[in-house]
Amino acid sequence: MIITLIGSTLLGLVAALYALLALGFPLGEFAMGGADRIMPKKKRIACALSIPIQLFAALVLLQAGGHLSIGLPSTVAKNICIGFGIYFGFNVSMNLMSKNNKERFVMTPLAAITAFSLLYTAFQM
Repeated sequence: MIITLIGSTLLGLVAALYALLALGFPLGEFAMGGADRIMPKKKRIACALSIPIQLFAALVLLQAGGHLSIGLPSTVAKNICIGFGIYFGFNVSMNLMSKNNKERFVMTPLAAITAFSLLYTAFQM
């Protein structure tokens, strides 16, 4: 399914953004409320911790879409996609409430497309 490729690509791009944030690049307006141009140390750690989680979500999505296998039973992959889909749906609402335009207008659509791709894929399995 093409939607799994789109969703996993977006997850990879956001993981790359979080890697840059963890390294101290001045892109903080796109994440975590958008209040910090350069993330403070605690937020950098949080960014770094989220990278493997987002990459795992991308791999599960690719497996659920039939593009590769990471060895998960299909029911497990489906449930993980649903869980991440709900999480990213919540992320959409949080981004919409952001006072920062960069986070609201850039990250909200990315989270919405990602949530849709995860949930659509899960319910097409």
